[in-house]
Amino acid sequence: MMHIRKDDTVIVISGKDKGKKGKVLKVMPKTNTALVEGINMQTKHRKPNNTMRQGAIEHKEGPVDVSNLMYFDKKENAPTRIGFEIKDGKKVRVSKKTGKVVD
Repeated sequence: MMHIRKDDTVIVISGKDKGKKGKVLKVMPKTNTALVEGINMQTKHRKPNNTMRQGAIEHKEGPVDVSNLMYFDKKENAPTRIGFEIKDGKKVRVSKKTGKVVD
């Protein structure tokens, strides 16, 4: 199980986008990566075709390794590590900084 899920707010802890925050759009556990809004922007050049008369330059997010992301706690306004605990027979994510249940 990954410590980051879709719709989480995360902060980048290493790489060219270090320090930026964004919302997780998609998580890919098989490759251990995630797509984060506004992070690792890549440029795609499109050739003209029948549907698109002119070519275009598209900017879209590229995958980021999950090890370079850290969960950002909005209530504490600080990044925190995530742990797992069993509460009432369910496995829940817990903030290591505060000890509170994340979701």
